[in-house]
Amino acid sequence: MEFSTQTSASLHQIKTAALAVGVFADGVLGNAADIIDNASGGAIRDVLKAEFTAKPNTHLVLRNLPGVAAARVILVGLGKQESYNAKVHAGAEQAFANYCAQARLSEGVSTLASIDCPDTTLRSRAQACAIAAGQAVYRYDATLGKKDSKDQPKLKKITVHVPRAQAAQAQQGLAAGRAIANGMQLARKLGDLPGNVCTPTYLGNTAKELAREFKSLSARVLNTKQIEALKMGSFLSVAKGSSQPPAFIELKYQPAGTRGAKSAKAPIVLVGKGITFDAGGISLKPAANMDEMKYDMCGAASVLGTMRAVAELELDQPVVALIPACENLPSGLANKPGDVVTSMSGQTIEILNTDAEGRLVLCDALTYAERFRPAAVIDVATLTGACVVALGHVNTGLFSKDDELAESLLKAGRTANDPAWRMPLDDAYQEQLRSSFADIANIGGPPAGSVTAACFLSRFTEKYRWAHLDIAGTAWRSGKDKGASGRPVPLLVQFLQDQA
Repeated sequence: MEFSTQTSASLHQIKTAALAVGVFADGVLGNAADIIDNASGGAIRDVLKAEFTAKPNTHLVLRNLPGVAAARVILVGLGKQESYNAKVHAGAEQAFANYCAQARLSEGVSTLASIDCPDTTLRSRAQACAIAAGQAVYRYDATLGKKDSKDQPKLKKITVHVPRAQAAQAQQGLAAGRAIANGMQLARKLGDLPGNVCTPTYLGNTAKELAREFKSLSARVLNTKQIEALKMGSFLSVAKGSSQPPAFIELKYQPAGTRGAKSAKAPIVLVGKGITFDAGGISLKPAANMDEMKYDMCGAASVLGTMRAVAELELDQPVVALIPACENLPSGLANKPGDVVTSMSGQTIEILNTDAEGRLVLCDALTYAERFRPAAVIDVATLTGACVVALGHVNTGLFSKDDELAESLLKAGRTANDPAWRMPLDDAYQEQLRSSFADIANIGGPPAGSVTAACFLSRFTEKYRWAHLDIAGTAWRSGKDKGASGRPVPLLVQFLQDQA
């Protein structure tokens, strides 16, 4: 996808397949819409009076307007002017990009970023435009026997119209947005691939491919014997139920100028849950919707997508990605309820439910993270259905005892239109994890399930600043539009940009 800026003041003379202009409710026009309206003899105001209410996430196509060179003018609804915000703007950019992709246009020009919006910058608005375009053209076809060429978008170029003095800001935002969109596309593809293709080995090979593509990345994939040597007994206990071998993936990003030498900055470590299929183990899940458990590796997918974006952006912040990857299946070798395993940290764990396996693989990765002496560790996991009950599909669940780290992540989510909501992590919840036969139980019962899962992880994070993102409700969509969302790649990249 190519992105560029256009600074011509003569909007009505721009030749393009589609020109997006924003209009507010109650007939209020953005500056670009006003210019086109004047050039076309009031055509836009006439349409607003007759049929278009300009609600957010809506659009109306006007063709062959007199006095306007663009083949189509796309009126994009912005809602009430006093309620206009970053989320509405991002939705407007998405509406325009979706139209261009669905209409199979090869290019388009958006003026939406030039409209002032509270709590945003031109750079962030241009970034939202590029992300929207990347989302609009994503199509999954990796396992389709017959690929329908008519369903493939032709959109190759989006131009952002901005004042000449602000072109540099817009170009920076477009570059960042393109990198984030590429990361999201990788995360979505990995999530959408079936479990018999996207295995732990496949995830490891993906990390190696990224390291070949970007010199700033280096990859190491540990096999079963190497994992055993690290005494990751908790992780391996989950993996032993499957014939697919586990993989422990370590992907490092080193900024330019520090490669081959120790960076002055401590790295930020991202830990992604990589359960490439989760049948629940002996605590078998119900058959209905079990196909969606191929998405149980979306934590790993989003971490790999984030690393791709970081490498493309060449951020001045070292980052380490750790991914414990395996399957969770029932077999004669699988964990049984009541089993006790020993984690890499030496803490013993009573497994009361084998379907609470994500925390069993993450805890060893969190212990492994200590060796990097990190500035912070953030784990990302489709960890609990309880988080979906609590927050639905809008906000990612955020858990941390570090107020500064939590606020930085919340702020990044707001900026990136990829929101999170902070959940409690009080010590009082730890009592639910008490075990008579081990140092800790792997579940705490139905009450506050997402909280007790985070409390479990916190037992392995005492040597560094830590936050946990539960993406069970935001990593994918169910129903007729089933598919991975690419979240929380925007949040993570924004956070890392802020740190750099």
